[in-house]
Amino acid sequence: MERINQIIEQLGLEANLALEEIPQLDLYMDQVIQLFENKFMESKRNEDDKVLTKTMINNYAKGKLIFPIQNKKYSKEHLILMSLIYQLKGALSINDIKTTLAGINQKIINEEIDLHAFYTSYLHLTRQNVEDFKVDIEERVTDVNEEISGDEKGNSPYLEKVLMISSLVHMSNLYRKVAEKLVDEIIVQKEEKRHK
Repeated sequence: MERINQIIEQLGLEANLALEEIPQLDLYMDQVIQLFENKFMESKRNEDDKVLTKTMINNYAKGKLIFPIQNKKYSKEHLILMSLIYQLKGALSINDIKTTLAGINQKIINEEIDLHAFYTSYLHLTRQNVEDFKVDIEERVTDVNEEISGDEKGNSPYLEKVLMISSLVHMSNLYRKVAEKLVDEIIVQKEEKRHK
């Protein structure tokens, strides 16, 4: 498990689209795709993976994950939403993302949100999450090493990896389940408002 720090360094965990990196001018789809490819290149699992494609953007628009575009150009607000979608789709379904972002989209349309302040808070939390993650992963490595008994020492590098993978996936599932329950609460609240 000594490679875990090397793996973490290769993940591009700090990759996020900062507000100052988003042009003030609206962008065409190809420019949006290029911006996301350049920014999130390190976070791809495989070199051939695409961060964002025309099909994805069109699906986000058709599925109403982002508010309507004007003149085939995407505003700074669209790019912020696409950055959020990029992060959310690692754990949530497209329907859950739509539910999560529907209120924000409506607030953008109604001009009831300071999206830049909201996104700045999001970026602050992601930076803190990365720091917390690095501490947590070290603790997990220690826990896994302690779980390998003397009888298993001959197979320990392989068994350590399997235990580590299992532990990480389990933690991921726990976080995802809590996120899904929060999405469900948004759905319940919408239904309650609709029936009033």
